[in-house]
Formats: sequence, structure tokens, C-alpha cells
Amino acid sequence: MKIATYAGTRAILEKYGHQPRKSLGQNFLIDPHVLGKIIRAADIGPEDTVLEIGPGIGGLTQALAESAGRVLAVELDEKLVEVLKETCHPNVEVIHKDILDYTIPGDICKVVANLPYYVTTPIIMHLLENYRFKSITVMVQREVAQRMVSTQGKKGDKGEKAYGALSLAIQYHATAKIAAYVPPNSFIPRPQVGSAVVHLNIKEEPPVTADKTALFANIKAGFGQRRKTLVNSIYGAELYPLSKEELAAVMMECGFSENIRGEELTLPEWSRLTEALMSD
Repeated sequence: MKIATYAGTRAILEKYGHQPRKSLGQNFLIDPHVLGKIIRAADIGPEDTVLEIGPGIGGLTQALAESAGRVLAVELDEKLVEVLKETCHPNVEVIHKDILDYTIPGDICKVVANLPYYVTTPIIMHLLENYRFKSITVMVQREVAQRMVSTQGKKGDKGEKAYGALSLAIQYHATAKIAAYVPPNSFIPRPQVGSAVVHLNIKEEPPVTADKTALFANIKAGFGQRRKTLVNSIYGAELYPLSKEELAAVMMECGFSENIRGEELTLPEWSRLTEALMSD
């Protein structure tokens, strides 16, 4: 039986008496066409050892197991762990753990997940900051997907609404693209918003040379209050022993207006500014 269908999902939920838990963001995929798009985007083959985060009742897990050599499925809900152990293929190992507290084995090369909306960004950043995979393919809220793939704010205005600190963090670690848009009726229960599948190819080296800690401290300050100019944002964050006038001078030395805002800078420009501030 195919789990990621309306009939398959209803049968599993009724058999085990499980009600999807809103507190854990449980929305189960029931669209085989979307399932196929996820597998193709992740480019899963028999040579791959894949980590799945939040497998739920196993719809995506089933498809991964049919394509990958081995699947490690990490699930937080203890009740669903018992379901998965009964329904999963022999090449699937089910782990009862919060992914943020779990040490991921070194042989994992690809990550695939239908992420709960409430914890999407922390999980993505945890994976990017602490591990080295070939790729990460995730289903996320459509608005988050647009933030993940946004590459630049617009010069001379307030910038793209989607472009922000998450966009820059993704650019630093990976190249990102939206592989599919997913309507709410592809899930049980039906979420209030649309979703999208985002595929990240992890970069071997960072694309910029600025110190990473300083770079993202500046980015965090710059996007902390979008209405403020970048000079005021960085000055207010007290990151450097510089007056507001000295910060403005550094901005202009880098070729930026003293009235520029954070969303107007590209990642290379953020890097250039960071290096200038650290050498001043």
C-alpha cells in the first residue's frame, strides 16, 4: 500500500488511532505527484545514505527507501515511531529523537524532510552550521521558501520583502532553487498556507572571504530593524568602537551611501563591508 495517498494515509491513521498533532506541525503528504518531485529534486540513488527528518507516518520514507541504499528516519513523536517501525522497509532505521539534539552520523550524504513550519529555520541553520552534506531537500512554508532562494534586495528602495538574513545564510552555504510548489490540499490535515520544495546544493567553500562570525553579526544587526539605515543598525548593535560618523565614513569608503539599508547589499558587499569594518 502506498502511504502518501489519501486512502493510504487515512488507513494508517485509523489503524493506529492517531490524530495529527498540531503542536508538532503534523501535516501528512497525500499527493504522489509531489512525492515524485521531491525524490527527483533530491536525486536519490542506491548509493545514497539519506537522513529524513520528521517522517511522520512514513509516506516520504517509503519512497526514499525504494530509491536509496539506506534511510535514517528521525522522528520526535513517540507514537509515530512505533507506527514507522511496523510500516518501514528493512533499509530504514527509525530513531526517536529531536533532530536538534541528535548527532547525525558521518555517512549521511543527503537530507530530505517535510519540515514542521514552527521550527523550519532553526533546523535548516542547525544542519548548515554543524554538518557537511551533499544536498538538503526540504518542504517548507511557501513564504520561507521564497526567503531561502531570494538573492538580492533592490537598489534604491526598501528591498525585496523576502530577502533577509536567512537568504544570506543560505547563499553562504549553498545554492538554492525551488523544485515545486505544493498546494494545501496535498496534505492531511490541510494547512492554512501553501508549501514549496527547496533543494540546496551545498558549496564546498564559502563564496566570500570575510570572517564568518563578524559577517553574520553585521547581517543580524542590519536586518534587525529594517526601517533603520545600516549605519544606525550597526551603531546601535555596538559591534565596533566607532562613532556613527566613523561608521558612515567606512560605508562611503566601500562605495555605499550612508543612508543605505541592509536589504540593499548583496553577500559579496556584506563581506566587503565586514572586512573594512574589521580593519578600520
